[in-house]
Amino acid sequence: MRRFEIDQDSLPDLAGMMLATVEALHVLGGSATIQELDEEVISLEGVTEAEQRHMMANNTMPRVNYFLSWARTYLKRGGALENSARGVWALTDTGAKITELAATQAIYDQVKQEERDRAKAKRKAAKVQGKVHQDESAQDTLDTPDGGDDWKSKLLDVMKAMQPDAFERLAQRLLREAGFVKVEVRGKSGDGGIDGVGVLRVNLVSFQVYFQCKRYKGSVGSKEIRDFRGALEGRADKGLFITTGHFTSQASEEATRDGAKAIDLIDGERLCDLLKANKLGVQTEMVEQVTVNPKWFSGV
Repeated sequence: MRRFEIDQDSLPDLAGMMLATVEALHVLGGSATIQELDEEVISLEGVTEAEQRHMMANNTMPRVNYFLSWARTYLKRGGALENSARGVWALTDTGAKITELAATQAIYDQVKQEERDRAKAKRKAAKVQGKVHQDESAQDTLDTPDGGDDWKSKLLDVMKAMQPDAFERLAQRLLREAGFVKVEVRGKSGDGGIDGVGVLRVNLVSFQVYFQCKRYKGSVGSKEIRDFRGALEGRADKGLFITTGHFTSQASEEATRDGAKAIDLIDGERLCDLLKANKLGVQTEMVEQVTVNPKWFSGV
């Protein structure tokens, strides 16, 4: 029996998604990265590729991943999950004891009530100050879960607006910055879906890597991975698929299928991280914070 359903319009059962998240973490040994956790939930629940292609209104994230991020957020606020700075999520002692939907429903109801109480306090304070305050938490829709990166959404919008050949040149520059040599763009040759090739040197050995880079607004499925692998046959040691979109769990499984040529995947979120790490169109500003210690002066 599935814990939740995903379609293009209605809100899924968040309490059900929370329970599915806890169950997936149990299967994964109590901790997991976001990608591992999402893929395990999708596998356990039998979420189809068609369902994974349903996108949020702004086309920045599949609906299933978006609402799973909210499920993690509610579980964290309810003390059932914790996450590290490295993005690893783990069950707490409280979370490890959850086995029924009633438990996750209780956490969900508790967190929603806390949100309503905070919104009520803000409205009261705003009324006292003669200001108009809009109760955002009372809406039936959700905005951005904890840990959301607005800069990534902006960056993805910029890349999706690029011309195909410009995006290929961006991928070429990124691969060069990452240590590839002899990187060539071949996207205009109609070469079976292959956009370019480069050589990655690791110590004393080198690997020829063919890459495909596509600006997707939605999810890349297993068929696209199989098609790309077919274009690689007899040509390259490895394949690399770069996209501004997301890969379905079935696409990830296909990329590492036993007995087939392995294909490395870079989705939109990881692409943003790589551009930031290599300072390609993304600058990180460190803000200086100055603190005055009055006690120090009293001792002069």
